[in-house]
Amino acid sequence: MAIHAGYIEANDWLNLIFRVGLSVAIGGLIGFERQWTGTNRSAGVRTHMVISLGATLFILLPIQIPQDYSSVNALSRTIQGVATGVGFIGAGLILQQSHRGKVKGLTSAAAIWATAALGTAIGLGYWQLAVVGTVAMLLVLSGVKQAKRPIAVRLGRASAQSANKNAAEQPSPAPLDGSERRSRPNRLSFYAKDD
Repeated sequence: MAIHAGYIEANDWLNLIFRVGLSVAIGGLIGFERQWTGTNRSAGVRTHMVISLGATLFILLPIQIPQDYSSVNALSRTIQGVATGVGFIGAGLILQQSHRGKVKGLTSAAAIWATAALGTAIGLGYWQLAVVGTVAMLLVLSGVKQAKRPIAVRLGRASAQSANKNAAEQPSPAPLDGSERRSRPNRLSFYAKDD
């Protein structure tokens, strides 16, 4: 049997195994990236695998119904249900990680949502789209983070170099003897005791 998009029969084992296996593998890849690059991620390998697998299974259910009984509307409602349900999981992840007015977990929630979309694509039989989407997600999740570091380092060096240049152009202050007080305290001046 050829693996194709569209309706499949319940006894098409090759197609079912391929879709479920690919869904678990893609969810695992994304989860591994999230867990490997983060220090305290609540959504790691298993979470992403289960979300991708769940989305695939939810899509496979209406697809296996004979065409006489299923419709595009039923499949559309299933996709909407998966997106909404996974959105609630992502919202819970954001709330669980947010404290003291800081919002945390947006990228993890977005990764979970996108993983469900990849699982949905696999369930529909669009495995090529899912593979391309996975590569794009991995590039965004890890590649953009790696690209931000050199830019920040370059910007940090540029500002430090301009500060050094400005300091070199200004005359240095006269050295202070013991009778003069500093007009501008240093960072640790509050630790010093007055004589």
